Amino acid sequence: MHFNTLTALKTALDNKTLSSHELLSLYLKRIQSLNPELNAFISIMEESALLEAKKADELRAQSTHPLPPLLGLPIAHKDLFCTDGVKTSCGSKMLDNFIAPYDATVVRKCREAGLITVGKTNMDEFAMGSSNENSFYGPVANPWNKAYVPGGSSGGSAAAVAAGLVPASTGTDTGGSIRQPASLCGITGLKPTYGRVSRYGMVAFASSLDQGGPFARSAEDIALLLNAMTGFDERDSTSLNIPSEDYTQHLNRSIEGLKIGLPKEYFSHALNPTMQKTLEEALKTLEKLGATLVEISLPHSHLAIPTYYVLAPAECSSNLSRYDGVRFGYRCEKPQDLNDLYMRSRGEGFGAEVKRRILIGTYVLSAGYYDAYYLQAQKVRQLIKQDFEEAFRQVDVIASPTTPTPAFKIGEKISDPVTMYQCDMYTLSLNLAGLPGLSMPAGFVDNLPVGLQLMGHYLQESKLLNIAHRYQSETDWHLQHPSSME
Repeated sequence: MHFNTLTALKTALDNKTLSSHELLSLYLKRIQSLNPELNAFISIMEESALLEAKKADELRAQSTHPLPPLLGLPIAHKDLFCTDGVKTSCGSKMLDNFIAPYDATVVRKCREAGLITVGKTNMDEFAMGSSNENSFYGPVANPWNKAYVPGGSSGGSAAAVAAGLVPASTGTDTGGSIRQPASLCGITGLKPTYGRVSRYGMVAFASSLDQGGPFARSAEDIALLLNAMTGFDERDSTSLNIPSEDYTQHLNRSIEGLKIGLPKEYFSHALNPTMQKTLEEALKTLEKLGATLVEISLPHSHLAIPTYYVLAPAECSSNLSRYDGVRFGYRCEKPQDLNDLYMRSRGEGFGAEVKRRILIGTYVLSAGYYDAYYLQAQKVRQLIKQDFEEAFRQVDVIASPTTPTPAFKIGEKISDPVTMYQCDMYTLSLNLAGLPGLSMPAGFVDNLPVGLQLMGHYLQESKLLNIAHRYQSETDWHLQHPSSME
């Protein structure tokens, strides 16, 4: 039951072969049992979740009116989505004592769709990381092998779904932080077009790059979640004011004649050879379904990592300046003066990776270096965006690896930030361009899952979900689960 898709669980609730209270009790029992070894959750909301489940069952039994589409189904939220009355820590000591006074728009929309929040998931501190080892609450373990990382920064959300602790969760993607952990944990994850999902109440890392999105087992599940999460929000100045759509509508459309671009820069020596063979088999399945594979070029893709690691730290340096020990969050003990308050509160409250990025960001924004670094990075960002524009004149979607390797061992790369940054080499460009991307399970390498990434033009989430659903109708990689979690 606990490894069923969200779609299957919805059908069981709709048919009244299962109650929401039974379902929530099952997942909460698994969380209590397995979370100590996985460390996927920071906060567990057992009492409120069971109460909401009881109310959902009563509503389903009594109402003759249309019900919320996802009534009574469980979800977990990454711990940077503000949740009214619940700790929202961002995986940081700085916010370990912060109780959010309101709901993020994503949390509110999920609740309005009938989803029940079971808890808040572990994450790299302030979403800065690719392995979920940078959390104040300790690293998250990959359910497929607990000695390995689940990916980051949304590793807790991905691990929770992969381990069958919840059927769905939310994450955020600033440079690959939904797609990368989805790949390493063997589930499906989607980063929507920038502005599709409101950022209101989502604690900011890099405001021009951050985007919330869903994790689940299948593309069909993702479509249901995206229906709930998207929509214009006047409280978010970057929210797209466009009509809503039903992402489930075109899932079964034929992909006959679809042109899929394969960037030659992404299938290079940097890619694990066994992974390349695995992904080639996945691409053959898409060809079997009628798609045509076309080699393309994204000539500036090699500049994505340096560009990102100028722009994202610059924005985080600005966004994190609000954590000063004065208004909310961690405050050092017995400060001698205001300067001591600032320095010790930030020095004690932030972890090493956050400090590293703040220092980089402050440097590239400083007088004398702004033109040499930040301004140049913005120009390269436009070149990367233009590469995609040119590519989408030739093809309908682009396919690539999600990550260069499967998951690596906990502790293996934590002392080498540059090597760690390479983990996002295939995902960063989409954030710089603001485009949608999806990672879906495509096989195993060394008994660890790997993902195939699909990239679309602006607002083409339905097309990505259609391709992923058709692929998942022909394969069962998305239905595989860790035997140790049964």
